[in-house]
Amino acid sequence: MRSSRPSKRLSRLGSNSGPGVAYHRTQSVRTVLNEGEDDEIECIGYKRSVLRVVLCYIGMIWTAGILWLIFYWRADWKLKCMAYQVCLSEATWVLIKDGYTQNHVSKVQRLTIDKDSGLTREDIKLMLRKDVLVNSHEFRFFRYQKLKYIWNPTDGVFSKLRALDDGVKSYEFFQQLQGLSEDEQRKRRFLYGENVINIRVRSYFVLLIQEALHPFYVFQLFSVCVWFAAEYYAYAACIILMSAVSVVLSVVLARSQSVMLRDMVASSHMVQISRSGEEFMVDEKKLVPGDVLVIPPNGCPMTCDAVLLTGNCIVNESMLTGESVPITKTPLPNNEQEANVIYSPEEHKRHTLYCGTQVIQTRYYGSELVKAVVVRTGFSTAKGTLVRAILYPKPMDIKLYRDALKFISVMFGIAAIGFIYTIIVLALQDATAREIVLKALDIITIAVPPALPAALTIGIVYAQNRLKRKSIYCISPSRINLCGTLDVVCFDKTGTLTEDGLDLMGVVPAENARFSKMVTNIQQLPFDNLLVAMTTCHSLTRIQGELNGDPLDVKMFDATNWTLEEPTETESSNFDMLMPTIVKPPGTVQNYNETVPNSDFKQVGTEVGIVRQFPFSSSLQRMSVITRTLGEDHMAVYSKGAPEKILSLCSTKSIPEDFHKMLVGYTKQGFRVLAIAWKPLDPSLQWHKALKVPRDDVENDLQLLGLLVMQNKLKPETTPVIKELIAAQIRIVMVTGDNMLTAVNVARKCGILQPHDRVIMVEALPPDGIKVENITWTYAETDIPPESPSQETSLNAIIVQMEANHKTNYHFAMGGKSFAAIRDHYPYLMPRFAVSGTVFARMSPNQKAQLVESLQELEYSVGMCGDGANDTGALKTAHAGISLSEAEASVASPFTSKIPNITCVPEVIREGRAALVTSFSMFKYMALYSVIQFVSVMILYSIQSNLGDFMFMYIDLCIITVVAIFMGRSEAYAKIVTRKPLSQLMTTPILASLILQITVQALVQTTAFFVLKLQSWFEPLVPNEEDYYANIKCYETTTIFLVSCFQYLIVAVAFSTGKPYTKPIYRNYLYSGALVVLTIFTTIVVLVPWDKLENLLELRSYPVYAFRGVIIGIAVGNLVISLLIEFGVVPRYWLKYILECMWCRETKPSRKFNAVEIEMENDPEWPPLEGASYPTVEHPAEAGEDNGNSSKELLSNQETQTGVNEKGDGVSSTQF
Repeated sequence: MRSSRPSKRLSRLGSNSGPGVAYHRTQSVRTVLNEGEDDEIECIGYKRSVLRVVLCYIGMIWTAGILWLIFYWRADWKLKCMAYQVCLSEATWVLIKDGYTQNHVSKVQRLTIDKDSGLTREDIKLMLRKDVLVNSHEFRFFRYQKLKYIWNPTDGVFSKLRALDDGVKSYEFFQQLQGLSEDEQRKRRFLYGENVINIRVRSYFVLLIQEALHPFYVFQLFSVCVWFAAEYYAYAACIILMSAVSVVLSVVLARSQSVMLRDMVASSHMVQISRSGEEFMVDEKKLVPGDVLVIPPNGCPMTCDAVLLTGNCIVNESMLTGESVPITKTPLPNNEQEANVIYSPEEHKRHTLYCGTQVIQTRYYGSELVKAVVVRTGFSTAKGTLVRAILYPKPMDIKLYRDALKFISVMFGIAAIGFIYTIIVLALQDATAREIVLKALDIITIAVPPALPAALTIGIVYAQNRLKRKSIYCISPSRINLCGTLDVVCFDKTGTLTEDGLDLMGVVPAENARFSKMVTNIQQLPFDNLLVAMTTCHSLTRIQGELNGDPLDVKMFDATNWTLEEPTETESSNFDMLMPTIVKPPGTVQNYNETVPNSDFKQVGTEVGIVRQFPFSSSLQRMSVITRTLGEDHMAVYSKGAPEKILSLCSTKSIPEDFHKMLVGYTKQGFRVLAIAWKPLDPSLQWHKALKVPRDDVENDLQLLGLLVMQNKLKPETTPVIKELIAAQIRIVMVTGDNMLTAVNVARKCGILQPHDRVIMVEALPPDGIKVENITWTYAETDIPPESPSQETSLNAIIVQMEANHKTNYHFAMGGKSFAAIRDHYPYLMPRFAVSGTVFARMSPNQKAQLVESLQELEYSVGMCGDGANDTGALKTAHAGISLSEAEASVASPFTSKIPNITCVPEVIREGRAALVTSFSMFKYMALYSVIQFVSVMILYSIQSNLGDFMFMYIDLCIITVVAIFMGRSEAYAKIVTRKPLSQLMTTPILASLILQITVQALVQTTAFFVLKLQSWFEPLVPNEEDYYANIKCYETTTIFLVSCFQYLIVAVAFSTGKPYTKPIYRNYLYSGALVVLTIFTTIVVLVPWDKLENLLELRSYPVYAFRGVIIGIAVGNLVISLLIEFGVVPRYWLKYILECMWCRETKPSRKFNAVEIEMENDPEWPPLEGASYPTVEHPAEAGEDNGNSSKELLSNQETQTGVNEKGDGVSSTQF
């Protein structure tokens, strides 16, 4: 799917390089590749400098490898330090900036064309349609995400290596039906490589090194070295053991995932190809673009992308789209009108067989083979693209992780302060240089929590496992947190909100431009064109004897009680070897006269052969077939599709006057209505011509046969889920390809639209050369927008039909054409329609994705739930896309639910909220853990003491590790409440919580320290200069250790928020049990003077037992204050108000859509009253580029340029 957003990066480059593509020159340093596509990248040329390289290596040696590590983590920094920018024609390295501000480095390679390849300059020019050789025998290229980008010296730009999917005209494929010679295959294989999707599985040793060089483990190594130097042998050994186990587990998991992915995409098949008119079996790896595949009758797995040229194929594309209904692929049109059409795998997907799909069976004509030409191989195929999406996933801009890294930076700042403080204090105490250095470095290991990023993922892991148990699978775990912030959920209608299958209510025949009464028993229909249309106008097929296809087609055909046969080669020959499918009524006996040439036959009963199918197209919203009825001397074409589409193809003489009234009547009741039409074809049309005739030549001047009325029932789970989401103030949007009034009716039935809500249908008409743009509003309940552009509308005005009380609840509903017109011609109004639009009908797959993007641009967090291939783009674009599919995992969306209804949506939201608040809780806990330990060490450093080896072990291994592991096990709360959890760390409640808790914990430790000093029996530590460890066993260290142990447990309880996002802490049995056990054990350590335990932990026993009670009292007081802060102070709005006043913050709309809502509320003309005219702008296209201005400001800027004409009819005087 091509991106609908303009390239901001391209705009910047263009402003410096002149108009057009002037920056694509040989002397250009940078350029934009894949312009306008999802994988658009910026490419900058670099060339290494010998001097810079030498200096960098010297720096690596001087910094003891630290600079090497930095370069290892940031390859772009390494390139910038070792190389300088040059024009791309001279570059030996390129810096690649993707659309997510991430940098990548790739080496520019040179490929020499030797004699063994057999290639010549002319061969390459013929294959690539351009001359890419920089001299007579080599070309330059670089690899990025498994694809080659070749240097084009003529244009001065790198371009993606494409095969036959770029710039090839339709007729050229038919010129290759004889296939490639072995010599031509070898030449193309040299250029394109083998047809393999190879997943590199690194060895355990390489993975071990890579994991060990992760910043987290590097910091751990640094910490362990400091601890060993400081003689914390036991603690350091435990950390090494834990880190080693963690590294090994990570390596084993990473390699198993790589092996699983490799095995999943691995393929090893022999395929049949046509070479110079003869068939050969070859290994799939040998396929190259241009090879002619021969598809066997019983089907085969597709190992490349190929365009179908002869015969039909029944294909299962569930691996790519999640859609389990088999799809019929038809040959690429081969006629004069479409001969020069440029082939595109997207636009011609009904004629393209995609790699990774399964051809179930083929339909062929007599002895003719089903052939397809290979257009893409390897990672360039559809399967390869999806594998690359897994290998290089789209990075999500998750504020939680960015804020966590910011906090780590703050902790580094605090560590720096502690570092300086330690040096000063120890210097004043005449400590040795070694002791000063070790203790100062130890402060850094304490203050900075290196495990913070890893700890944030614990809640996500538990949530993912809980979702899996509920048959909801996730291939992008980072998106689980995003599910907790959803503001809007978009739903497809058919198969998602409603049942997959449709119940046939009946047909309404139309004869002589008049409708008859509905016929509910289809078998009572006479043998006429309407009945023949119902039996033939479909894409059904038999697979292992079972009728398969679109559920609507199955219901329609079953109602006729006819039978469908896909004849054998012998049977097909009776129809001049060109009849793939036959339908006949019950009781028909087949009796062909094989001796009569040219398909003249005798008839016993009535049979109809389907000569050709024009498959259903989302863009055309219809399908058609060409048929031949036994005994007739002519063929006929039958069409079925959206009523407004079929109407535009019909002769006006055949259209009843009450067509719109009849259509509105059924659609208002929620029925799905399709129109059926036909016409007889010229008897001179021969079989072979029928197979090549353009679609437009037969789909015109049709005769309307009637309306097909289907009932699409709501799934029983739909209404309760919609009510639950609306009660939680999560906005619901319906986006469907169905009729608008049907969609509005379904929206009312399921509760998306409340009974008192008003629906305003919007129709926008684009300019047609005569009329200028205009938009019309009308009630869905009272009228329907004009179906034909020929109806009179006011020029340059917005006609409004609304009640006077226009500020009550209202919802906009619009169709795909209106949506496109508003985006193109009224972009300044798009934010308002995105905020208030609820029903979007007749939307194409690309428009569904564009709607999701429009919502995201307003800073909505968007979810999308759908079940079919038409939703794939929107599912991938949304923050949380949920595909209803039987597959355990689908690359079509981040989430896949095997539950065939929308109950998965609240489940995902609940688990997302639980994971999100757990991540916040874990963040705050890890932050407090570092601060508490930092304060403890700072206090003890002031008396030349520190915590002991086993003290650190008890804190880190027994308390912190247990809490970190079990805190994330808290399950999601059953109810979705209206208040959404916070989505970022840098917010008033979280910062207030951290600051207050840090203050309290520091004050409590300080208080305990000074209370200890006030005791009459207290003996202060006398530092032992010779034996550092003798300083640990003292009253001060014992007190600080015991108090801090309680503090770690207290903040764990305080940060376990419980409802309304997770179940109460006592429902997390392992977690609450662990806290109880640790609290009891710590209390025993305080209250029970056990010599062995005190000696192990290096505690000094108090001479007065009452002081042990004082420590318990301090801990209880700490618990009360901490809980009061978390549950009594932080949640209060007055605290937020006070802090905002202190920080002099103005109260502004939190997000863009809030600002749009305020605009609409304050705009007295919105929505306009009856007969009113809403201001328009002079240049809508330019107004869309608001440069940060709101839509209201854009409108206000144009008010002086708009007005009302002299007649006062609401027509603007401004001409577009």
